[in-house]
Amino acid sequence: MNGAEILVRTAFRSGIDVCFANPGTTEMPIVEAFDKAPGMRPILGLFEGVCTGAADGYGRMAGKPAMVLLHLGPGLANGISNLHNARRAGTPVFTVVGEHAAWHRGFDPPLAMDIEALGGTVSGWCGTVSSAREIEADASHAIHACRQGQIATLILPYDYQLEEVSEKNIEEIPLEYGPVDRDAVDLAARLLRSRGSTALVLGGRALGREGLMKAVRIKAACGCDLIAETFPARMDRGVGLPDVPRIPYLPEMAIGMLSRYRTLVFADARKPVSFFGYRNVPGSLIETGQETVSIGGVTQDILEVLEALAEGLGALSHPPRELLAGPSDLALPTGKLDGEKICIVLAMLQPERAIVVEEAITNSIFYHPFTAGSKPFTLLTLTGGSLGQGPPCATGAAIACPGRQVINFQADGAALYTIQALWTQAKLGLNVVTLICSNRSYDILRLELSRLGVLQPGPAASKLLDLSGTDWVKIGEGFGVPSAKAETAEELARELSQALQEEGPRLIEMVL
Repeated sequence: MNGAEILVRTAFRSGIDVCFANPGTTEMPIVEAFDKAPGMRPILGLFEGVCTGAADGYGRMAGKPAMVLLHLGPGLANGISNLHNARRAGTPVFTVVGEHAAWHRGFDPPLAMDIEALGGTVSGWCGTVSSAREIEADASHAIHACRQGQIATLILPYDYQLEEVSEKNIEEIPLEYGPVDRDAVDLAARLLRSRGSTALVLGGRALGREGLMKAVRIKAACGCDLIAETFPARMDRGVGLPDVPRIPYLPEMAIGMLSRYRTLVFADARKPVSFFGYRNVPGSLIETGQETVSIGGVTQDILEVLEALAEGLGALSHPPRELLAGPSDLALPTGKLDGEKICIVLAMLQPERAIVVEEAITNSIFYHPFTAGSKPFTLLTLTGGSLGQGPPCATGAAIACPGRQVINFQADGAALYTIQALWTQAKLGLNVVTLICSNRSYDILRLELSRLGVLQPGPAASKLLDLSGTDWVKIGEGFGVPSAKAETAEELARELSQALQEEGPRLIEMVL
């Protein structure tokens, strides 16, 4: 058995059964090993950013890592943007990067790079295998790091993949949470009982159904507000759940929301900061004088922590019904499309248990408020702010949950970064509906220019904002995805309803 087979067998034995791959010469032994060590499902992505983004979506929904197979340093470089998003989401991703043969690296061949330096920018665990005998142990340690919500990058030289080696059958390292920090929980309970406005800010697994139901019991016990992180990795939402608003993206709006509170308790959530350093805007969105405490974290089970906090506050075992969202009373809009009408149509028509991957940027501002009364669904967002997350993330989510409808609510500019994901969706017949907000412009950059006082960009600046000339219907069809165009709310409702009734991927260009 050679080193490549050992790698694949070790990953499969650890519960990893999907590999998103864009391999090259230095990964050919691993490609061959997929047949010699069966069980792993290899899936081709036409761009490395599709592979890493798909692994992110898969990991968020499956709750376990996928493997990613990339070609040398340039392949990792092409995929690192969505590994950044995955790191911010706390998604487990097992990244394997082929390396030149150990004896060949000294010649500095054309594709040689410092892969460890590159991988270290996003990885909680990163290392280069030093001999074929170490492949199994190194892979086991990398996968254990993944299970702690990290990116793990294993760099495997070509010659070690080919070398014959015996399997050790190393036992999987169990993942165990540490005990609840009772002092932090007691402090949080005291602060939530204190005078003045209080809020419980939720992130991570606290935004799943079970976490939300524990949080609303806490709200009922002490009267605190519930708030979600700006860009949650995974959030359950809709009828029967509490309506939890998200911290706004714009720092001025976020400060306006958070400044109302004397006390903020962060449950598996980071303390919010401004995305960028603007003049006359503070970097931290928490004001001096506000009391804060953080509970949970990577070493503790946040569900256990929230239950301890609920018990400490004497919360009821079930939340009052009046604190849970009821069905929406929205009506389908009519007339020419705009961002608000798109959000209403989607909120009304998305089916129960849908997975919505939202990267619509400027056109999605109304979506979250409108979905409080939607049929229960799961929302995935752009955790790291690196564009091009939506199409591949939707692809991975569909592979993780083949029985659920996936909808990619997508900005046109961001979609162009990783639109090759449509090919994988078509090849596998995935149930993904891609909704393209076609405003033919980088509108988020227009917004940022306006912050500089530039309300009418000049001719040179305008050239860097213009996306006109893109025919989304032809692009979708070119990748094998049936596609249509909608210019009115009525047309969008009709096209979306039809797409949701059919098997396989669909694309709808929403002209704005």
